Amino acid sequence: MAMAFSPPVSATAVQTTAQTHQPSSISQPWGRRLLEEISKAVIGQQHIIERLIVALLANGHVLLEGMPGLAKTLLVRSLGTALGVKFERIQFTPDLLPADIIGTMIYNPKEGEFTTHLGPIFANLILADEINRAPAKVQSALLEAMQERQVTIGSNSHKLPEPFFVMATQNPLDQEGTYPLPEAQIDRFLFKLLLDYPQESEEREMMNRWGQVTQSPQLSAVTNGEELLQLRAEIDKVYVAPAVQDYILALVRATRSLCVASPDKSANLIFGASPRATLALYQSARALAWLRGMDYVPPAIIQELVPDVMRHRIGLSYEAQARDLTPDTILAEVIATTRMPQLTAVQWRNR
Repeated sequence: MAMAFSPPVSATAVQTTAQTHQPSSISQPWGRRLLEEISKAVIGQQHIIERLIVALLANGHVLLEGMPGLAKTLLVRSLGTALGVKFERIQFTPDLLPADIIGTMIYNPKEGEFTTHLGPIFANLILADEINRAPAKVQSALLEAMQERQVTIGSNSHKLPEPFFVMATQNPLDQEGTYPLPEAQIDRFLFKLLLDYPQESEEREMMNRWGQVTQSPQLSAVTNGEELLQLRAEIDKVYVAPAVQDYILALVRATRSLCVASPDKSANLIFGASPRATLALYQSARALAWLRGMDYVPPAIIQELVPDVMRHRIGLSYEAQARDLTPDTILAEVIATTRMPQLTAVQWRNR
């Protein structure tokens, strides 16, 4: 198949595009219903809402990072209400135990036997609030739930309900009393999303909508978990051309090449994106394309998703940190220096 490549664009332009939270362009009726219902409570942040819906369709977990007061908890709670699934919020603290999350065995003296008490993890949508405040043993218990979709209580394994999502929050400023998430757990989040302050018009609307003491916006369910599970079959029908698959591989593998120092330049990364990043980019691109009414994945969607998929999957070297580089600036450079395939509309759909 004949294939052309577009010329590289500047890293500054790519970074600006990646970091700008533009309005959502969801066109699928199911996605529009969710977006409109959540937007009754959450003002702005449509880019973030779109990514959360993509994660639902791609069966992935999300890590939300932002300053206090940016409605991270409200965002996830509103998503659970609109989705019509069982929602649980777990506040992570340094004294939290694994049993507080997954459950435990309780002795019944009357019956003379142990019974299983299931913890709050047995819900469809879990909000892990301030996840980096929990110690390693709690994070390990959550790791099994995220990856295996099951937990072990005593000697028995218990399947978690379907669908199952973990949406975790962390504060980038307050690091006292926190436990950094291990790479193995961070890698299991489909996206790491960065929340920014609202625009002036959005903050003004916030006063009008949330400024009442006795009233607040009320949401209702506009879909259900069964419908979501059925829609995932539609995601698998979205076509990804071989040239786009090659582009995904090139972007992911380019991050690993940045771990190698040259004679005149130190390495920017200590580790690059894992193969899980390849799968995450592939799956989330299909979901986002479907949400926008397309039956194929163009390279522009791949570029758009790279920061959210890979910013938590690369490790900056000390030299890169000393030069005030960030994961997003490095990924912008990767996008700018990796050739993007440019096919005709017929070639996009040539299966």
